[in-house]
Amino acid sequence: MFKMGANIINREKSQVCFRVFAFDKREAGLVIRAGEREVEAPMLREAPHIYSATIDGLGLDLLYKFKIDGHGEYPDPYSNFQPDGVHGFSRVIDHEAYRWGDGNWQGRELKDLVIMEIHVGAFSGDGTFDAVAQRLDHFVELGISAIELMPVAQTPGRWNWGYDGVNLFSVNHNYGSPDELKRLVDLCHRKNIAVILDVVYNHFGPEGNYLPAYGPYFTDKHETPWGKAVNYDDLYSGHTRQMVLDSVRYWLEVYHLDGLRLDAVHAIKDDSPIHILQEISITAKNCAVRQGCKKFVIAESDENNIRLIDPLDQGGYGMDAQWMDDFHHCMHTALTGEREGYYMDYGRIGDLEKVYRNYLYTGQYSKYWKRERGTEGFHKPGQQFVVALQNHDQVGNRARGDRLSTLVEFCYLKTAAGLVLFSAYLPLIFMGEEYGEKNPFLFFTDYGDPGLKEAVSRGRKKEFAQFTWGDVPDPQDPRTFYSSRLTPGSRWDRENQGLFSFYRDLISLRRSHPVLKTLDKDRLQVEVEERSGLVSIARWNNDQTLTGLFNLGAGDVAISHTPGRVIFNSLDHSYGGCEDAREGVLRKGQMIIYENSP
Repeated sequence: MFKMGANIINREKSQVCFRVFAFDKREAGLVIRAGEREVEAPMLREAPHIYSATIDGLGLDLLYKFKIDGHGEYPDPYSNFQPDGVHGFSRVIDHEAYRWGDGNWQGRELKDLVIMEIHVGAFSGDGTFDAVAQRLDHFVELGISAIELMPVAQTPGRWNWGYDGVNLFSVNHNYGSPDELKRLVDLCHRKNIAVILDVVYNHFGPEGNYLPAYGPYFTDKHETPWGKAVNYDDLYSGHTRQMVLDSVRYWLEVYHLDGLRLDAVHAIKDDSPIHILQEISITAKNCAVRQGCKKFVIAESDENNIRLIDPLDQGGYGMDAQWMDDFHHCMHTALTGEREGYYMDYGRIGDLEKVYRNYLYTGQYSKYWKRERGTEGFHKPGQQFVVALQNHDQVGNRARGDRLSTLVEFCYLKTAAGLVLFSAYLPLIFMGEEYGEKNPFLFFTDYGDPGLKEAVSRGRKKEFAQFTWGDVPDPQDPRTFYSSRLTPGSRWDRENQGLFSFYRDLISLRRSHPVLKTLDKDRLQVEVEERSGLVSIARWNNDQTLTGLFNLGAGDVAISHTPGRVIFNSLDHSYGGCEDAREGVLRKGQMIIYENSP
């Protein structure tokens, strides 16, 4: 198997090998910038469609591009770093130069994860890997056991969500260098925090995507929301598949990452005998064995397809877990009353009884999708589903990026968080949720191409035609990005402090209590009183039982009996509550956890 891209083969001699796939081309050439010097060198045909060249003595800090059939100068598809953006030169990176300090790290168990999703650029004023690293004690205090980075691949301009990446191996220069990402991962591991990276294998961004110049990386055999599909199953797809699998190995091994979150796998089209998702799963498992460290792959899909997490030997794709949108949609509509767009399929508070143990849609007809949707997932363990009250999609894909803190009263933020953290699923918290951030998280881009600028601004407004949100901020306006950054802790108010304390203590209870830390959906019972909005959840383990009462209704609810002693109450003063509840009454938006043990 050929090692593609730029690879250092002898440090003492400054010897670097460059290799590229250039399908059915007459020739390929190399353009190198070393300091003030620019050198061109021919590349030899090493195998059909594979060209290579070895350069000695020019140093290791080289910038380079490829020429194809004497035309253009293109960045390397395997580029590890684009210091001048998607159109600029690729840089040779000496990955062996970084000295890791996480030698004793063996990873985290999937079942123990409490995940926080963050966008590196909007997480702080500096918007860098180092700025995230400086706030690791925030995650430790909160009880977060894994952070999930939204994509860090190189994208056009100064800011982007990351899903418009064009390099599967690059580190976005706006966030920092490859070594700075390694340092962030290293420091996380020393604080017992796993790091998951969001990767995009279903499409490439529209600006700076030079793959078509190299070969058949795309196919019109399938259509996707982004046009031609990535070529996983058409003629000469082997090089595309290899590039993606190389990317999986690269992030898990070179950067010591603990897991990958695969974006929108329902848009990965592959009719091959072995689906690319199955190969990704196998590759990740092999990485775990080689490194002696736990690794996992989590898939995002809106299809409720149990095959994603079915084992490989049962014909499944072997993913370790998947996001479950149904849980969020049931929660969100119960809290807000929204029924527009895809929310039209939800809105019955009684549906919570089902989604605590299964998808909501397990083959029923969907009004929004206009077809039957979903499979049966009742038998799958809780640790195979990631659930969230908020995430980048469900906040950022609203026209105005409204966070839940601006849609419901403060008391409901605590109760809703309690419903997530009391579940037998893997909880995901979106950055800022833990203290009730009110700044929006908007969709922002910084394209340089004038046609794309206009298209993305126009398309964003069209996207919300089914909703009545109106006033859609322009993704290209710098204010859209700047308004999406988190509020510094020095500016938190009493409610922010109280909500953070609430999340911290409830996460601690979840991670320490024998009932909550055992993700057993079979030892769980949910009852919903639709008229009052009272949700009662019992969970048990051996001879211990916890009962959570959650009032999502508009008024107080009488409690006929108390099932044990109170061990957690959202109305505590330290959580921004008033603690003036009357005996036998659950206040509006209140949650209480009772313990019943011998």
